[in-house]
Amino acid sequence: MAKIPSSVVNRLKSEVPRFQKILQSARDRDINEADTVVIITDMLEKVFGLDKYEDITREFSIQGTYVDLVVRTGRSIDYLIEVKAIGLNLKDNHLRQAINYAAKEGVRWAVLTNGVNWEIYRVLVDGQVSHEKVFSFNFTELNIRRTEDLETLFMLCKRAIKKDLIEEFYEHRQACNKFTIGALMLSTPALTLIRRQLRQIHPGLKVTDEEIKEIIGSEVIKRDVVQSETGIETIKKVNKLLDKIEKLKTKKTKPKTETNMPSQEDKTTSINPKM
Repeated sequence: MAKIPSSVVNRLKSEVPRFQKILQSARDRDINEADTVVIITDMLEKVFGLDKYEDITREFSIQGTYVDLVVRTGRSIDYLIEVKAIGLNLKDNHLRQAINYAAKEGVRWAVLTNGVNWEIYRVLVDGQVSHEKVFSFNFTELNIRRTEDLETLFMLCKRAIKKDLIEEFYEHRQACNKFTIGALMLSTPALTLIRRQLRQIHPGLKVTDEEIKEIIGSEVIKRDVVQSETGIETIKKVNKLLDKIEKLKTKKTKPKTETNMPSQEDKTTSINPKM
């Protein structure tokens, strides 16, 4: 995560406690969705540093439907926000609505919130629409003394949007997590390396990659890492990428054939016009 500018830190430390009180009061009064949108619009300006008149659009039309709020700091939409009344729990059907909105408009990020709870999703469109929750937080429980909480809020701030830090955070998390590391531990290159190291430690030891794989998968790695839906999909994805890398290596090591050299049949005697 990039360093948070001091001006942003000062703003967060000033505005977060203020809006925590506002949200608590609003929840006690059980305000409706329209009033919740008003509060969130103010939060986008005061907490996240967005321009209320230039960067935020309310009731944005997407193919005949409307999304509550859209954040656009440049030509394209940065993220859209689906708002629910502060007293409602966020549900799957609320999420589906926000994801569908984002997919129709080609937006990468969707936020679902009731003011208190915030859920941030990466929207993926690859043949079919899918999504992944990247992070979430309860605004009323944030601690401005915690660097982690400040970094979480910063990713939705205008300064971070300009640098696309949320995408950077997502890519890092995609590359470095328990599922990816677990898949790599079960990959052929890793198993081969472990087998070689075992033979160096215990000369003459007869062990196969499959035996090592069984031990790692059943005794070393937690079950959900390799047997959950996410784990299985990650293993497939990692193996596919490793195969691609191996094919590229093989292609590079193959000797190049001189296709431009003329064959014996193509050679002709040149004629010297001076003769």
